[in-house]
Amino acid sequence: MLAAGLAAFLVPPCPARAQNPIVPPGVYIADPSAHVWKDGKMYVYGSRDESPKYYCSWDHSVLSSPDLLTWEIAKDAFASKGLSDQVAYSDALLYAPDCQYRDGTYYLYYCLASNVNTEGVATSTSPTGPFTNGRVIDVKGYNQIDPAVFVDDDGQAYYIWGQFTAKVARLRPNMTEIDAATIRDNVLTEKEHFFHEGGYMVKRKGIYYFIYAHIGRGNRPTCIGYATSRSPMGPFTYGGVIVDNDHSDPGVWNNHGSIVEMNGRWYVFYHRSTHGSKMMRKVCLEPITFNEDGSIDEVEMTSQGAGSPLDARRLIDAERACLLYGNVRIQAFDVDKEELGGIQDDDRAGYKYVDFGTGVGNVTVRVAPGAKPARIVLSLDQMWSGAIGTIEIPGGGDGKSWTTITAPVRNPSGVHALWLRFSGEGSDLLRIDSLQFGPDRR
Repeated sequence: MLAAGLAAFLVPPCPARAQNPIVPPGVYIADPSAHVWKDGKMYVYGSRDESPKYYCSWDHSVLSSPDLLTWEIAKDAFASKGLSDQVAYSDALLYAPDCQYRDGTYYLYYCLASNVNTEGVATSTSPTGPFTNGRVIDVKGYNQIDPAVFVDDDGQAYYIWGQFTAKVARLRPNMTEIDAATIRDNVLTEKEHFFHEGGYMVKRKGIYYFIYAHIGRGNRPTCIGYATSRSPMGPFTYGGVIVDNDHSDPGVWNNHGSIVEMNGRWYVFYHRSTHGSKMMRKVCLEPITFNEDGSIDEVEMTSQGAGSPLDARRLIDAERACLLYGNVRIQAFDVDKEELGGIQDDDRAGYKYVDFGTGVGNVTVRVAPGAKPARIVLSLDQMWSGAIGTIEIPGGGDGKSWTTITAPVRNPSGVHALWLRFSGEGSDLLRIDSLQFGPDRR
């Protein structure tokens, strides 16, 4: 797994597909802070994960897209260690960042896995960096994590950070220093708002939305929550949950995200875990809707994200599964290839949504069978619904050698959630790389 994470450096700079996750196989970016700058493109600033043994890494990459359908990655945008080191005073890991723009300069706000000099800022004339000259932001002893900066309509910038309790302070016009006299703690709390960490702020129709990692379900911060106010300094009223990444992976622990408008549509950015690890995460997004009263409806995790439902007649990468139950998880098996692995009896994987068009007659899966026979049962809409097809996987495999198997299905049509249920004896029943539906060729 560690090798797979480090291989992110080696992935060629090619556009990613529209579906979730929006980063390609072999790349693990989390804690997405999204912004649309004056060129009209979406930019996402986040942590880069590289190992299941620790959070994040020593450098940041920046994602960008003109349409939310194709994504590019600018690597080595900022680093705290190595050849691109721009933090002379520390070699600590870089946690979640944010970015803001003013008067021709982009300001990258970063935080370090350190007990002192946690908060910092670096600058660039480009939204994708490189960001240089990292310097400390003095937070007067409130050394915590996850900085974010919000700029109000009057040009006043606010610095937001904190874990367990949210802090807000005004930034001075230079965008690199806070006005210490304005520091306000407990703007959000765990008790009142389920606040854990990962603050972010936007304004819409006179309402300030404080977005954060929400720890109100299952004693884990798996949700992106929000609170609202008529002032960026609060008080804030608890709003609810926007998206929950529970069941994206058996090792999921946290979430961190943002909301942003592009071309008249609003989206929530968040991350999901992979590899059965809380420390190997990938950026995803979903469209969201505001109600007339300003509230936000909770949305589900999907495989399609900002794109259309997955086309059943085109190759569907197995790692596009948005819901996983049991031991099954998304994991890497090569530098730029991922799969569903760790599969055990009664594990289930869901895809939302798949377009079967006017109907299909068979399904072909690329699998690596294990030693004992196994079975994949396909159903639509609900994971306990009746089967539309069954794929028998012969035993005698080594769990490493790939083969394709085709089986008939009962002519599903239209758009549905697709569920795969795995059965068999023992652990590591099989690995699955992809599936594709086609016409009945019998």
